[in-house]
Amino acid sequence: MTARRQALGAQGEAMAARWYEARGYEVIDRNWRCRNGEIDLVLRQGRTTVFCEVKTRTTDAYGSPAEAVTRTKQLRLRQLASAWIEAHPGRRGPIRFDVAAILAGHIDVIEAAF
Repeated sequence: MTARRQALGAQGEAMAARWYEARGYEVIDRNWRCRNGEIDLVLRQGRTTVFCEVKTRTTDAYGSPAEAVTRTKQLRLRQLASAWIEAHPGRRGPIRFDVAAILAGHIDVIEAAF
């Protein structure tokens, strides 16, 4: 991955984190990694833990950012969420999967996306 793409991704994740924080969410983890992959954002509101996939694009030439979260990616995120929960046994309660789609600086958060 190029440095420019990494910077764009980091900007998108920061924008998504600010969006959630402005709505009363607590950011628990950013870029949590295990051997199977990475979760962009893990957030908490009340008892609910939210796993958020952030997709950032500068144009829609290759489709919308949300379209990049394919069924395969959704399944991987579910597996990663299970690994995160196992690594954090004190964090029980409802879970939710969101997608933060950022296109040219505009954010659209799809809550309970899958």
